[in-house]
Amino acid sequence: MSLYLEIPELHSAFPFRTFINDGWEIVYPHWHKEIEVIYCLTGTVKLGAFGEIFELAEGEIFFFPSGEPHFFLASPDSQRIVFQFDLRFFYEQNNLVTTDRTLLQLFDEAPNYSRDWPTSAQKEINQLLRAIFNCHEEKNEGWQYGVTGLLTQFIYALYQLAPKDDVKQSKVKENLKSRETLELLDQIFEYVEANFDSPITLEAAARQVGFSETYFSRFFKQKVGLPFSQYLKEYRIEQAKFLLATEHSPMSEIAAKAGFANVKTFHHVFKKTVGCAPLQYQKQLK
Repeated sequence: MSLYLEIPELHSAFPFRTFINDGWEIVYPHWHKEIEVIYCLTGTVKLGAFGEIFELAEGEIFFFPSGEPHFFLASPDSQRIVFQFDLRFFYEQNNLVTTDRTLLQLFDEAPNYSRDWPTSAQKEINQLLRAIFNCHEEKNEGWQYGVTGLLTQFIYALYQLAPKDDVKQSKVKENLKSRETLELLDQIFEYVEANFDSPITLEAAARQVGFSETYFSRFFKQKVGLPFSQYLKEYRIEQAKFLLATEHSPMSEIAAKAGFANVKTFHHVFKKTVGCAPLQYQKQLK
């Protein structure tokens, strides 16, 4: 699967949507012309953009500009609120606004991550996004006006965060490089997803993208933030947790389905990673 264009299902007359997503699954590298804002509701959300991995803590915010490739790593026990909207949402307002910075430029130039915002801005935008989500969910009469007004306040808050100089912070080369990186990561992620229940060597993974083992190890750790072996182990553990939550098969079968060579290894790795034995974890879910 190569980097793909996602086309969110937005109403033509009201091109906005918001929903809650859990972190059980990987979301493969993709891009779309709509703006996307992520609000970490619970746990830790791991996402990739601009060639880096970001770990959002509870209450933190990250947004992707139009056309920016991005992906999500599996982040179990987390929830995120996703906001997506087309900039044509503001076309009528654009006729009333006099600014040298277009909305496209605004989302390209304003800092994407709430950790880079002043505390006052973090608090303000946090409250705005929660209010937008609640307004959308409650759907009281006239809710579209409420969402429109709150989104406009969000845009204004971002304008206050954007650089004050006149030099446009061009990201064209950065975006192209980011897309190339995501294409490679996508191949690796897809390979792991298709083969995690079988033996996977570093050499075999490196071969998928035409790298030497040494370069592949360095590349993966730099771009994903952890060694490939650890990523593979964590991926298998998450598969095991899902199986433990949905099946009542023998532990030997769970271990095999999750890609572990034997029950002893599975038990040791699971307990070390999760903090309890597989059977104990399964009992806690009941």
